[in-house]
Amino acid sequence: QKMAKQDLKGKLEAIILEVAKQVDEHLKPQVILLSEVWGSCFDAKYDLLALIASSGPFYDTGMLSALKIAEIHKTMVLRKFEKYIVSYVFAGSLVKGEATKSSDIDVFVVIDDTDVKKMTRTELKDKLRAIIIGMGMEAGEMTGIRNKLNIQVYILTEFWDGIREANPVMFTFLRDGIPFYDRGIFMPWKQLLRMGKIKPSPEAIDMFMSTGNQMLNRVKATLNTLAMEDIYYAILTPSQAALMMKDIPPPSPRETPILMQDIFVKKEKMLEEKWVKILRDQIKVRKDIEHGTKKATSGKEIDQMVTDATNYLERVGKLFSQIEEQREKESVARSYDHLASMVRDALHSEGIDHVPDDAIVQLFEEAFVHKGKMQPKQARALRDVQKAVADYESGKLTKPDLEKAKKQAAQLEKGVVEYLQRKRAGELERAKIKVRHGDRYGEVLLLGETAFIIHDLAAKDQISKASVKDDTLGEPKTATLDELEQALATAKIPPRTFIKESMFEQLKKIFGPEVEIWL
Repeated sequence: QKMAKQDLKGKLEAIILEVAKQVDEHLKPQVILLSEVWGSCFDAKYDLLALIASSGPFYDTGMLSALKIAEIHKTMVLRKFEKYIVSYVFAGSLVKGEATKSSDIDVFVVIDDTDVKKMTRTELKDKLRAIIIGMGMEAGEMTGIRNKLNIQVYILTEFWDGIREANPVMFTFLRDGIPFYDRGIFMPWKQLLRMGKIKPSPEAIDMFMSTGNQMLNRVKATLNTLAMEDIYYAILTPSQAALMMKDIPPPSPRETPILMQDIFVKKEKMLEEKWVKILRDQIKVRKDIEHGTKKATSGKEIDQMVTDATNYLERVGKLFSQIEEQREKESVARSYDHLASMVRDALHSEGIDHVPDDAIVQLFEEAFVHKGKMQPKQARALRDVQKAVADYESGKLTKPDLEKAKKQAAQLEKGVVEYLQRKRAGELERAKIKVRHGDRYGEVLLLGETAFIIHDLAAKDQISKASVKDDTLGEPKTATLDELEQALATAKIPPRTFIKESMFEQLKKIFGPEVEIWL
């Protein structure tokens, strides 16, 4: 049931006085309606605000603490900047009765900038704004109400322009705001707004009318951008990544669906046709928008594109897993091919040139295991890797077998490499003629038809080479370290090294008559 404010106040006073009398006859409550507080502010009477600010609430739903911190903050601001402050206004959801426990306490401060001479208006606003907001934090510390005071600072010319341009924020402040301090600017504007005297300018009306079309055009442009850029690249780049996993350089957008079709649908049979169609359709949409044949994209189309792109990315994710699994299995075959090549090199070093694939394990055992040059487990590893390749080709290779085969191949390869290196080192040692001349040591490497002469082992870059014919050295010529390394890698080392008298005489000419030689 509705009643007049005075009737409401009278009834509340009677009830509250009766309750107070029952509690303590010395308790003298005073009832103040919130509308009375607002009314006193409209009349520029701030005694009630000062009373609330200095009080100690026993019960509060949030309004008293808001009034308390705002009044304390206002007092701090006026004490320092009174000549600049035009209005200090309380606003927001608390004034409109829409506040919740998490609502901010909104206030705005209007600064007089009409007589600024020593700085720009922007500088004045920024400097005062920083100080005023800092005071808000101090007020929060004093009252224990932290991170709640939301302070907006405006200069007078900016606020007036906002009213003329029908800025919704300024109109809301004027309509709902409660002046906690006013030098005769805010209340006249508020009254003029109530009387309908403050009206938007024709320019503001035109701007508001054009804003609708601008926003709608922006929505259309955004939808086109989503289709042309975001969704397009969302499915194109993962498709290119899938092709790159097959060792294909990143293709152009036009080539991508063609390669996806040829490789993953037709050749590998890892992907279904419908997924390539989604990619192809999205590329077509981009081209149509780019060339202007498609002017707009509807929200319904965007929804479908997003759904298709989401499903496409999920399927391409599975494709990545398929490719990775295939690559791992193919790595076994590659490892075996490399390993078999090294085993053949090792067998060749033992004089076995013909090594068919089905006999490679048997020949390995006969040449190395039976003679104690390698261990039986290395022959078993070769057999296991060979079996893993056969299982891969028949589609029976499991993940544990794959990992086991890769590990065995790596270990066996290491063993074969070490064997070949030791064998080669032994051969090179046989080909060396070590010399001493004076206090220096040198070497002569007899590598088939060429001999390399290292004059000083302490300076191995000083190298000569000479031809070898009928155990006789030719005239030495300067050589490089690269030539020596290339010859070491390819030369066939003779099983034995002999020094005839003619070569000994030539070594004397190279190293001096006091040369000492040992093999």
